[in-house]
Amino acid sequence: MSDQIKFIVDSLNKEPFRKNYNLITFDSLEPMQLLQVLSDVLAEIDPKQLVDIREEMPEQTAKRMLNLLGILKYKPSGNATDMSTFRQGLVIGSKPVIYPVLHWLLQRPNELKKRAYLARFLIKLEVPTEFLQDETVADTNKQYEELMETFKTLHKEYEQLKTSGFSTAEIRKDISAMEEEKDQLIKRVEHLKKRVETAQNHQWMLKIARQLRVEKEREEYLAQQKQEQKNQLFHAVQRLQRVQNQLKGMRQTAADAKPESLMKRLEEEIKFNLYMVTEKFPKEIENKKKELHFLQKVVSEPAMGHSDLLELESKINEINTEVNQLIEKKVMRNEPIEGKLSLYRQQASIISRKKEAKAEELQEAKEKLASLEREASVKRNQTREFDGTEVLKGDEFKRYVNKLRSKSTVFKKKHQIIAELKAEFGLLQRTEELLKQRHENIQQQLETMEEKKGVSGYSYTQEELERVSALKSEVDEMKGRTLDDMSEMVKKLNSLVSEKKSALVSVIKELRQLRQKCQELTQECDEKKSQYDSCAAGLESNRSKLEQEVRRLREECLQEESRYHYTNCMIKNLEVQLRRATDEMKAYISSDQEEKRKAIREQYTKNIAEQENLGKISQYIDRLLKEERMRMLLCTLPLCLCFSVPFSDFLTLGVSTGISDTLHFLPCAPLPSLPKCQL
Repeated sequence: MSDQIKFIVDSLNKEPFRKNYNLITFDSLEPMQLLQVLSDVLAEIDPKQLVDIREEMPEQTAKRMLNLLGILKYKPSGNATDMSTFRQGLVIGSKPVIYPVLHWLLQRPNELKKRAYLARFLIKLEVPTEFLQDETVADTNKQYEELMETFKTLHKEYEQLKTSGFSTAEIRKDISAMEEEKDQLIKRVEHLKKRVETAQNHQWMLKIARQLRVEKEREEYLAQQKQEQKNQLFHAVQRLQRVQNQLKGMRQTAADAKPESLMKRLEEEIKFNLYMVTEKFPKEIENKKKELHFLQKVVSEPAMGHSDLLELESKINEINTEVNQLIEKKVMRNEPIEGKLSLYRQQASIISRKKEAKAEELQEAKEKLASLEREASVKRNQTREFDGTEVLKGDEFKRYVNKLRSKSTVFKKKHQIIAELKAEFGLLQRTEELLKQRHENIQQQLETMEEKKGVSGYSYTQEELERVSALKSEVDEMKGRTLDDMSEMVKKLNSLVSEKKSALVSVIKELRQLRQKCQELTQECDEKKSQYDSCAAGLESNRSKLEQEVRRLREECLQEESRYHYTNCMIKNLEVQLRRATDEMKAYISSDQEEKRKAIREQYTKNIAEQENLGKISQYIDRLLKEERMRMLLCTLPLCLCFSVPFSDFLTLGVSTGISDTLHFLPCAPLPSLPKCQL
């Protein structure tokens, strides 16, 4: 129930309700207020429900809400299954009835809005059968049903278009652009067909072109995949390098530092962070708030003219003169205690400014260090991209330099050996060339001698015969060796097979016994596994129940804590009010006149008396003004008699010509009778 109320309160505090409730104020709502909240929620779902329930009968309210809840397909749960009890609870504003309804409505507002909107068009009006016998009524009813079906189809299409994410204007533009592109492509295809039909094997060429296009698309797709995988690999490598660098840094700090130095460093960081959080940041926030307030004040004020600026300058000059006078008075007093305190204040302000400056320098140094570390990581990544190796630092770089030095000495030695071998290779190559030349010369001389003797080619055939005989002898020897080897191999294999058979007899017997044991153990394992699964399922269910109970108890604890804090605040407010009341009673009862004057009651009575005196004075002034006005009217009467003009016309004439504004200058004494003027 607490979760339900909490969800209702959170939903009512959001848009579009903005009720500004908390758990206590919502729980303390009266039944009429709770029904008004339910009516407001229903009005958000269906605007027709926007009604003030104070101007509506309870039966009409219940009927209206029940009709809408029936349309929305709300089913009462729990003890509200009986419709009579549910209707009665809805009429009287019962919390056990209204809370589940609010929870159900606020869980799915968009779905219920859609359902309420569709209900206006899709709830079929039941027409009695006797009225349907009339042809006009039957035709209108049939037309009504057809319109309902068309509304259903149109609404489905609207929902599909709404979810597709396209507007009609965009679709029309796309269609027109696609039609233009289609026409252009058709023209280009026809032009290309005319050009291709003249060539031979154009069908085969078209087939090859299609295959080429498919392969190109596949190549682009594979290239995109390759690029994406490269990017993922690059990001993963960068992440790994950052983590490795952090790990190296942590290991180096852990290896180099001692516990005492680590504790000192942590204490310094904690002090610095505490100073930043408790002193510097609040001051900066306060200054920013003051600046914001000043700027808002400046923006809210109207535009100032030259006269306003002169007034402000005069006020500033007056305030400056007052400040100078106060400073002179303070100097004239020359109090020693204040002088000492001023010294201490100056020292404290200097120290605080130094502290703030050092904190800012430290903050800037940290930011600079972070930026340098980022630059170093970027440079490290760039070097790794160039040669695939990491940048060494510290002891690793020294070890690398020593290794390079040792390798350079080895390289020099090897380079010297290679130079000697190259020189020897050059000599041998030169001797080989000389020997080849001598061999060719001797061969030519031998061929000329064979031609002279008439046996040309004799040396070549003799060499071939010798080579073939040598090859034949080698092959015969290899055949003999292979036959001997094969016979020995067969003997060895037979002996090995017999030995393995004799050795495997006992192993096979043991294997049979082990197979039987394995079958028995597998059966036992299956049984134990089933028992374990059942036990684990039971324990898991118990654990979930315990977790739910713990969660519920924690929520109750949090609610009780919030209620406790709220009651404590209320008690403190009441204590303050009680203290003020007791102080007022003491001041009122005490015999000291000064304390009585300080009492709020005396001040209020004094203010009331002053206001009453002001009211009497204003009444007296009003009476005097009325008498003065009557006297002025009496003074105008002789003028009316003099000019033979009616008194009302004279008054209107005086008002229109401005004479009435000067009537109060006339003498109050009656004028002598004058003869009528001949106008």
